[in-house]
Amino acid sequence: MKKLLLPLLLLIFFVTGCGGGLKEKPKLIVGVDDEYAPMGFRDEQGELVGFDIDLAKETAKRMAVELEFRPIDWDNKIVELKIGRIDMIWNGLDITPERKTNILYSKPYMDNRQILLVKAGNNQGIRSEYDLAGKIVGTQGGSNSETYIIQNENLRNTFADFKIYGTVKAAFEDLDSGNVDVLICDEIAARYEISKIPNKFEVVEVTVGPATEIGIGFRKDDIELRDKVQKAFDEIIADGTAKRISEKWFQADLIKRHR
Repeated sequence: MKKLLLPLLLLIFFVTGCGGGLKEKPKLIVGVDDEYAPMGFRDEQGELVGFDIDLAKETAKRMAVELEFRPIDWDNKIVELKIGRIDMIWNGLDITPERKTNILYSKPYMDNRQILLVKAGNNQGIRSEYDLAGKIVGTQGGSNSETYIIQNENLRNTFADFKIYGTVKAAFEDLDSGNVDVLICDEIAARYEISKIPNKFEVVEVTVGPATEIGIGFRKDDIELRDKVQKAFDEIIADGTAKRISEKWFQADLIKRHR
């Protein structure tokens, strides 16, 4: 029995990876809406690409961790985070007081606002959000604009109908087909979409609700993870990598900097 003891202990040592023998590289799971261009979406080959995808990949590289991007139902993002199916949300996530009760945020890295989008040449006389009376209005479920409209019942009650879509793509399709008169959209997503299909849609220069900031979301108790991600993200902002990624997707440096 003694002769077998040492080989057995050595086998256990290597199989369990003690001392780092077979220790796997750490992996983080990032929740995304994979139809939310230009932040995260599928290209013609089905590959997940986008502005936030590039930022997350570069940050993970600095942290020496692997990333898995997991498409989620955006309307259920907080539940996905709380139950541990994802480690963070990095996909154009607005920072709002309501979400702060459930989400631990990074420092904001972009500004955003909610704007109106209509079919080209059909602004319908809209000069403010109060000109939406009698119109069929749509927005994406789980978005800041949905929250704003639901909380403003008096405004919502003036609409002929209020449609909530699972994806930005579905909302654009309904606007194109005439099933909705006007969309309330994140400005970043809206301007990117109309740049890809010129002369089809146009922005009505009206801001709906308060402007917001965008950040990375974590579980409330994951302070250590948030701080490690923030440190690596700060590095790519400081050395100009984030600026180059922004210019790739927006032809402008939209990165928010902090002292």
